[in-house]
Amino acid sequence: MSTLYKQRDDLFFMKLALQEAKRAAEVDEVPIGAVIVKDDEIISKAYNLRETLQDATAHAELLAIRKACEVLGTWRLNGCSLYVTLEPCPMCAGAIILSRVDRVVFGAKDPKGGACGSIVNLPADKRFNHRPEVVEGVMADECGEILTKFFQAKRAEKKPASE
Repeated sequence: MSTLYKQRDDLFFMKLALQEAKRAAEVDEVPIGAVIVKDDEIISKAYNLRETLQDATAHAELLAIRKACEVLGTWRLNGCSLYVTLEPCPMCAGAIILSRVDRVVFGAKDPKGGACGSIVNLPADKRFNHRPEVVEGVMADECGEILTKFFQAKRAEKKPASE
């Protein structure tokens, strides 16, 4: 597969992950979206539901991985690519490794919690028996902007109204 073809696919699927992130924002969740693809077919989509479910593990990536496992009838997601709008955290990076996702494509870096290069780089750790390819920065500006706007609005809600 040519690099140009892959880049076009990455943009297409990241746009879908961004749509999932927008759905999260609509229900007052941190706007992070994820899409899992196998053989150019969407296997699963998800967005953050931590607040809605009051579940610390309800990250977009984990929800998408669970759905993909159900759809494919296996915990091994070989041949799959995961597109996510924010760099995965350690928990999600661990799930990506353990589920054998072949490729992770993310948008914005997470300097406070990222485990695919920002703080640590779990997928590149040679001690693990599976190391997915990681592509960073796909639509990074758009992915970062939705998060920035969300948190700006949250901070504005907390400010006392001036008299």
